[in-house]
Amino acid sequence: MSPETEQKIQRSFAAQAMMETLGAQITHISKGTVQIEAPILPGSLQQHGFAHAGLTFAIGDSAAGYAALSIMPDDHEVLTSEMKIHLLAPAKGDLLVAKGRVIKPGRRLVIVQADVYARTGAQEVHIALLTGTMIPVPIA
Repeated sequence: MSPETEQKIQRSFAAQAMMETLGAQITHISKGTVQIEAPILPGSLQQHGFAHAGLTFAIGDSAAGYAALSIMPDDHEVLTSEMKIHLLAPAKGDLLVAKGRVIKPGRRLVIVQADVYARTGAQEVHIALLTGTMIPVPIA
């Protein structure tokens, strides 16, 4: 992956006000994979004290989307066409870690996946699995 592609991903991520609101950060970028971490803040909790599924979905979708963007030509972006989430366990911990990756690249469709973990100290619990489709979009 080129340094230009990594910079493009970092600029795009920095432009997402929602990721800033959630306190999310990209912690790893390589060709076909992106990792995003977000603290579980008081404003991200649901009524039982776990991280809200909306936080889980938001960072999982973004990690998968940026993984897809990492394999695109410089003159393309990506958009989520569809994304499914399987919630596997309560999101209890200090932060969530979303590990996005490309499963199958294509010219018209890019199949992606993200695993989301709740981390407390060094312990991680797999809390969600997202699978989806990204579509390449030429930059106008």
